[in-house]
Amino acid sequence: MISRNFKNVLVVSVGFLSLFTAYGGLQSLQSSLNAEQGMGVASLSVIYASIIVSSMFLPHIMIKNLGCKWTVVAGMACYVSYSFGNLYPGWYTLIPTSAVLGLGGAPLWSAKCTYLTIAGNAQAAKDGKKGSDVINQYFGIFFFIFQSSAVWGNLMSSLIFGQDGNIAIIPEEQLQACGAADCSLNLNMNTTSTRPAQELVWTLVGCYIGVGVLAMIIVAVFLDNIDREQSSHFRENREPFSKTFLATFRLLKDWRLLTLIPLTMYSGFEQSFLSGEYTKNYVTCALGIHYVGYVMMCFGATNSVCSFLFGRLARYTGRAALLFFAALANFSCIIALLFWRPRPDQLPVFFVFPALWGMADAIWQTQTNALYGILFSRHKEAAFANYRMWESLGFVIAFAYSTFLCLETKLYILLSVLVLTVFTYPIVEYHERKHPTLSIQEAGHPPHNKEGIHNDQGKIIAQTQL
Repeated sequence: MISRNFKNVLVVSVGFLSLFTAYGGLQSLQSSLNAEQGMGVASLSVIYASIIVSSMFLPHIMIKNLGCKWTVVAGMACYVSYSFGNLYPGWYTLIPTSAVLGLGGAPLWSAKCTYLTIAGNAQAAKDGKKGSDVINQYFGIFFFIFQSSAVWGNLMSSLIFGQDGNIAIIPEEQLQACGAADCSLNLNMNTTSTRPAQELVWTLVGCYIGVGVLAMIIVAVFLDNIDREQSSHFRENREPFSKTFLATFRLLKDWRLLTLIPLTMYSGFEQSFLSGEYTKNYVTCALGIHYVGYVMMCFGATNSVCSFLFGRLARYTGRAALLFFAALANFSCIIALLFWRPRPDQLPVFFVFPALWGMADAIWQTQTNALYGILFSRHKEAAFANYRMWESLGFVIAFAYSTFLCLETKLYILLSVLVLTVFTYPIVEYHERKHPTLSIQEAGHPPHNKEGIHNDQGKIIAQTQL
């Protein structure tokens, strides 16, 4: 018999798997499916701009008033609204639903992290184990299940769009514009011919709406409301709004957080490049939109497996070695993408890049989140609000210039942010090695000895595409 807390972890994991099967598939297709006037990437930019706003104050307010369970359900409803907006995509449907999704995104993820932490501590107290060990185990289980959502969502899109009887051979003049080609060719590339039949689009979006609603039902029916008493107590003793709102910005006084901004923003830049630029300018351009799902499945599968492996490997190699390995992998991919001109007869190469990118992204997500948890252990809520805010700013900037800069310029911008990260991150890492931050227990007890710090470095706490 599994414990009640473990059952709740499985319910949360399956709920997020179902929800992001829909959203992950839609995000991968936006730059190709709604390419007219850059509407798709504009909607993604609005999503992450809204997340920046919501991360400043909404997570704390919603979790304390509604509790983790119903905050998750409310956040899921915001995600489902975006799927409805894609039924009849237009500026008046996509942009408002994108803003709604963004506002619900930050509370959703914060509530999930809080719920798993409460469940882990409760189970540890029951079994007489260390809280951080059980929490690590629960986060590992969650992300191993959740990361596979990229596989199922993209598999659905490829199978459905593969039924399109109007799939045509890519003309030679379009192939010349694929990749980091001549800037004028790249900007003038006609993508309307790549859109599948409208009936197939409706079928896919309908399936995504169905699995999104299923996620809400799973959580609402089967998840226990384990923080009901804490929420009730908070409603009777509310904190001033100004205190909640300013907590995120007070932490910016810490020079370590400021130094980590390039690293955090790079996480947004690199994720947006793969989902927005690689899928459009390489995959859709040279193979067709029905191949986007298969390519992103490769990314999702690699990311899922590597998140689990590198989370455990970090305790032996250290965090810095893994982050520099991720930087080297991304650097190599960016240089190769600058010179590669994709052709349909090079099919295996299309999967090599997302596989390497997924491996690197697994390191960026797991190790950056773990680093924030270690450095700012006394201000976790404000620290992770800053993380979401700066990562989302990277998404916003990347999606904002997506429609008017040529791909070569975008690759050089991505490379510049990566180089800046490589120079700024070691400063924080060196200071942490010389002056280790004392960790504290989740329950707020006094600091432990320094040995507790090293036990936290293997945490798998990742924040994937919202």
